[in-house]
Amino acid sequence: MSAKNRDNKNRWRNITVGFRVSPEENERINKAVALSGLPKQEYCYRRCLNQDVVVQGNPRVYKALKTELASVLAELQRIEAGNSVNDELLNVIELIAVILGGMKGDGENGE
Repeated sequence: MSAKNRDNKNRWRNITVGFRVSPEENERINKAVALSGLPKQEYCYRRCLNQDVVVQGNPRVYKALKTELASVLAELQRIEAGNSVNDELLNVIELIAVILGGMKGDGENGE
């Protein structure tokens, strides 16, 4: 009986919940987890319980944002004129925009 199975409210967490996802869904979940800065378990049960996922800026989040923005840039550069942007890329761009929009109001530069 280790302390690591208790949450911050000292609740015992001994039940496992699992579900199957496609490789595409797994990639999307992993990107959201990386951008949130939360452990995957914490992110998943907050989302499942419809709780807010508040992103706290830290080096890990900034690195994930930098990596995702670099991949978005590479994908946009690959797209030829006249071709449409796929939905997965739009979802990633929207998630990054929401995160950066939330971080913008954190008091930097007097905003």
